[in-house]
Amino acid sequence: MNKCGLVKSRFLVCVALLSGSLIGCSSSNLSSLPAATTHASLTKNINDYNYLIGPGDDLTVFVWGNSEITGSYTVRPDGMISTSLVEDIQASGRTPTDLARSIEAHLAEYIRDPIVTVMVADFVGPYSEQVRIIGEASQPQAISYRENMTLLDVMVAVGGLTEYADGNDARLIRVVNSQQKEYLLKIGDLVRDGDIRANVDILPGDIIIIPESWF
Repeated sequence: MNKCGLVKSRFLVCVALLSGSLIGCSSSNLSSLPAATTHASLTKNINDYNYLIGPGDDLTVFVWGNSEITGSYTVRPDGMISTSLVEDIQASGRTPTDLARSIEAHLAEYIRDPIVTVMVADFVGPYSEQVRIIGEASQPQAISYRENMTLLDVMVAVGGLTEYADGNDARLIRVVNSQQKEYLLKIGDLVRDGDIRANVDILPGDIIIIPESWF
């Protein structure tokens, strides 16, 4: 190796050692963030489930006999909507009927006996009501909870397991009495072996984690 090449080689080694030293120092000085805040589902009675509006939902607010203030609105990230006569009204976490009654109360200042209907499209719902599937699902995603949803329904929605999934070591995270609890799922038995005994009820806010198999 010529002198120029030797100098260049030593320079690269020094840079690598310095970079490693800096990374080590910076890592040791980093603090851990606190765990994410636990948010329980807003659904109080799963046997009488009602869809709750969430950020990103498209709403049509129909005011009977007043087409000029009837319109379509998207719920903002802060959970609010603004209509022609009503600014910043909370929509997220409410049923369409509840929101309609609230809009009527606001419009009563301007219109005599208003009658309002709220219709929802492109259902998203609040995070607390979504079912989230991560890991070795074919299509990991967050999906809106549907009435009487089961684990089988969820797996159909996400396209089943990948070939590397360890479905029988999957975990379900659920908030119970304001505390997160873990439950074992046998998704492999359900999806690959057709063991319907492995099917379980899914609730709003559930998180399903599917790990990768080691072999």
